[in-house]
Amino acid sequence: MGFDALALQLLNGLSHATTLFLMASGLTLIFGVTRIVNFAHGSFFMLGALWSAHAVTRWWPAWGESAWGYASAMLLGACLAALLGALTEVLLLKRMRHAPQLYQLVATFGLTLALHDAMRWFFGPEEVFAPRFPGLKGAVALGESFFPTWQLFTLALGPLVWLGLHLLLTRTQWGQRVKAATQDRDMLDALGVNPGPLMLGVVMLGCGLAGLAGALQLPREPAHLQMDVNVVVETFVVVVTGGLGSIGGAFAAAVLIGTIHALGLSFFPQATLVLVFLTMAVVLVWRPQGLAGSAVHGDQRESVPVFSLWPAGHVGRAVAVAAWVGLTLLAWGQGDYGRSLAEDVMVMMLFGLSLQWMMALGGLVSFGHAAFFALGAYGAALAHLNGGAGMFMALAAGMALALAVALVFGALVVRSGGVYLAMLSLALAQMVWAGATQWVGLTGGDNGLIGLRLVSAEQRPVWDALLGVGGLLALAGMARVAGSSRGAALQALRDAPLRAAASGLPVQALRYQVFVGSATLAGLAGGLWAAFKGAVFPSVASVAMSVDALLVILLGGVHQLWGAAVGSALLVWGGAELGQGMDYWRGVLGLVIMAVMVLAPSGVLGGVQQAWARWHPAKGRAA
Repeated sequence: MGFDALALQLLNGLSHATTLFLMASGLTLIFGVTRIVNFAHGSFFMLGALWSAHAVTRWWPAWGESAWGYASAMLLGACLAALLGALTEVLLLKRMRHAPQLYQLVATFGLTLALHDAMRWFFGPEEVFAPRFPGLKGAVALGESFFPTWQLFTLALGPLVWLGLHLLLTRTQWGQRVKAATQDRDMLDALGVNPGPLMLGVVMLGCGLAGLAGALQLPREPAHLQMDVNVVVETFVVVVTGGLGSIGGAFAAAVLIGTIHALGLSFFPQATLVLVFLTMAVVLVWRPQGLAGSAVHGDQRESVPVFSLWPAGHVGRAVAVAAWVGLTLLAWGQGDYGRSLAEDVMVMMLFGLSLQWMMALGGLVSFGHAAFFALGAYGAALAHLNGGAGMFMALAAGMALALAVALVFGALVVRSGGVYLAMLSLALAQMVWAGATQWVGLTGGDNGLIGLRLVSAEQRPVWDALLGVGGLLALAGMARVAGSSRGAALQALRDAPLRAAASGLPVQALRYQVFVGSATLAGLAGGLWAAFKGAVFPSVASVAMSVDALLVILLGGVHQLWGAAVGSALLVWGGAELGQGMDYWRGVLGLVIMAVMVLAPSGVLGGVQQAWARWHPAKGRAA
């Protein structure tokens, strides 16, 4: 590659870094003051892009022919995103302020689903191609290459935005209060400063920056309904790499990630995504708090510190098992559709249990648990297609692959904590997804691995029964561990890691064991998924699959033994039923998720237990 081409790619990377910085700075501001990790941040980016694109192409096309009109449309898109951010703060974020970060993340994921369907209804599903910006349509000569003038403008805009934010936060009274709220919100309140309007202003500014970033993309690419998730994952990479709460760190990380993305496209086009997430992983392993973040503290104390085995007693457990068996038999009696849904529920329950083992007992949060689910699925499929393995050997191969990766990866990540550990797991999942997508010779790429014959029609009832029994055995095993001395040690580690270490508990060894065991169970769930579906596609490693595992246990109850079973039934069965007769069922599901996180943060089963305890105080305490 010549010097001109290399310089062109570097400029492309720096231009892309401006978009990443606008997104990351807004997300960093919101997190710094509200302590909420906003997964819906990409929705405000998409709103700014869609609104501005429709304004200059369909509603007021004359605006697209004027620089002032085009700029006004972009600013209106940013203002609309800021107003929607204010509404989000009042109706959702304010109510989630004292909830654990994971609950906040899932609630904002529900907001993403709701806003996605709302924008699909209002703007329509089509891509919108906006015209080039008037006055900046040309290109600047760079040797024998040309660099678009608009991208040169956005490249210069990044440092100007950083300077503006720096001056706002350091030279104004409002900025000083924002910094004070970032360090000690309660002390600021005690000094007579109402933090409510301050937080509202910060959320509006952060969402407005996201909307502006989306609008600035229009002269480069069309606006479409996949922009939200695509950009938010990369934004999280920048924020965590730079250090949560640090604007300067976000700027440095945006430049780093943007440059690596551009160079990857030139030198390693098949591994660009892997390089981006590998960069984040290397930074976090070297410096767990990110480039400019504060030191990692112990994990946040959970809102429900004891793992509940409710319903308690022999009678309660017998009733729960009978309900499980009865509902399974009822599903099998509904024909192929019911059996397929029952299989999905039970596999997702195992997947949820693997994550619940990490979170409820070990205090380890994963945003990328689909990595091990996917490794189990691909391991089983490849063992069957290439080695002729039967069901048991294929499942063993999938579990072995997940175990092997967990043994190596776990040694690197267990010393991290909180959101940093979660983002490292997301990095692994995205690398697995990129490998599954781009390693076509092994995985088939987007065409997947199809034609699996691990479960025949005659064997299916037997395997369904074994799957049901296996789910009950997994629940029994978790109950046994939770009630043992090891379970007590794990919960002590989760709630107070520094005190646990001072008491002589092998903190890192326990974390490592929990991580590896959880990954192996997730690999088993992935192998079963491949066997019953008869095919494997890269989507098994996607962010959506990881979020599904989180939804399963949070909807049912993280600290409830039967939480994964209830949550998987709600998510899989409820989603299937909504999808049959409702076009915007994902939006409805998003509203349900937000309602559960706000009204019953301990999950549906946790809410039922609390109601039971109010009506039966003695039995509730015994549970």
